[in-house]
Amino acid sequence: MAEHDETRQVSRRTFLFELAAMGVGTSVLASCAGTGSSAGVSTAARASTGAGANANMIGIQMYTVRDQLQADFEGTVTKIAQIGYRNLEFAGYYNRTPEQVRALLDKVGAVSRSSHIGAPLLRQDAAGQIKAAKTIGQEYITLPSYNFGKEGLAGWRKGVAEFNQWGAMCRDAGLKLAYHNHAAEFAPLEGTTGYDVLVKEVDPKLVDFELDLYWAKFADQDPLALFAKYPGRFAMWHVKDMMVTGTQKGMTPVGKGTIDFKSIFAHARQSGMKYFFVEHDTAAQYPGGSLASAQASYEYLHQLLTAA
Repeated sequence: MAEHDETRQVSRRTFLFELAAMGVGTSVLASCAGTGSSAGVSTAARASTGAGANANMIGIQMYTVRDQLQADFEGTVTKIAQIGYRNLEFAGYYNRTPEQVRALLDKVGAVSRSSHIGAPLLRQDAAGQIKAAKTIGQEYITLPSYNFGKEGLAGWRKGVAEFNQWGAMCRDAGLKLAYHNHAAEFAPLEGTTGYDVLVKEVDPKLVDFELDLYWAKFADQDPLALFAKYPGRFAMWHVKDMMVTGTQKGMTPVGKGTIDFKSIFAHARQSGMKYFFVEHDTAAQYPGGSLASAQASYEYLHQLLTAA
């Protein structure tokens, strides 16, 4: 079942607004990202620094199992770690403080190197979000989407300016900003695309990119061509697979669809990838539920990257 990217952006943005209402981002600085590793987490899970991928790096965007998190946050994080995931990218903390999240990660032997934080929350309290990220041990604050308006290039360049502003704040705190794409960024825009504007015009010292492989393919983009065009710019990936039924495109666990991940992972070094995260937005609809989807994706990637 295909999911329209604009619908997805609205649902996640609503989700992040709900988190703001729960008081996320008001913690006190406890530790810095560079020293926040759990003892049980391998060096490879901490960072690959663009040096290729391995099975110890397999991460997950926790939006995949949001239905489970809502019912049992601690239990779900524990189950995800038991599957084998060691790098958890959050999209909200379900009324837990950053200190509680960090303690839970330490307990289960996992880390979180990125979190999706909506632009409204950064406008409201960027300093608070940065403090929360550092407490948890994150390296990236990642924008899941952004409303560029209907002003054409001018709207995208306003976004560039805001990204650079937030990126400078993150840099000063020892973090970095990243941007996660959907499909709309690749639509034609006055002789270029919004994505080209972003990659070319943000300060690369301040802003990285989290390439969502599914949404790139949804927009008929070739990830390998993007890596060749912008080498070293994609510090993170979202790894999700695509099933195609007639003219309909939908999501499925990694390895059960049509995307050639073997070829993509072979170019990890060229892309600059440090971290990657499994994501399956519609995982709750998968037979067995969202945890079964997470298990299936992990098993496929572990086999693929162990054999590589």
